[in-house]
Amino acid sequence: MASITRLGRVIIPVSDQDKAIAFYTEKLDFTVAADIPFGDGNRWVEVTPPNGGAAIALAQPMNEFQAGRETGIALETSDARAAHDELKGKGVDVDTELMGGDGTVPLLFGFRDGDGNGLMIVEQ
Repeated sequence: MASITRLGRVIIPVSDQDKAIAFYTEKLDFTVAADIPFGDGNRWVEVTPPNGGAAIALAQPMNEFQAGRETGIALETSDARAAHDELKGKGVDVDTELMGGDGTVPLLFGFRDGDGNGLMIVEQ
């Protein structure tokens, strides 16, 4: 088996790829890394964080892979409080309270994209 070198992307199901692109680029300042047609009328869309890292593929739902679920994706920031305030100011559905920050667990909070997919911001 060829060696695995890094995490390249994670996939999130979204109900409308154009609305999802708007959310991730306008609210999170991500960049569209790919938006290409594939298959029978489908699109492959990827967005990436401002400072690089794994891409998020914004996929059309299929079978049990539906929008509105907890993704398990944790994005990093140097200042969770500032990120929380900024996202809240942009109208993002953020958790009311931040958690952790007690020395054992980093400061973090959850938020939801336009489809209700849950993500997390963790201070590093």
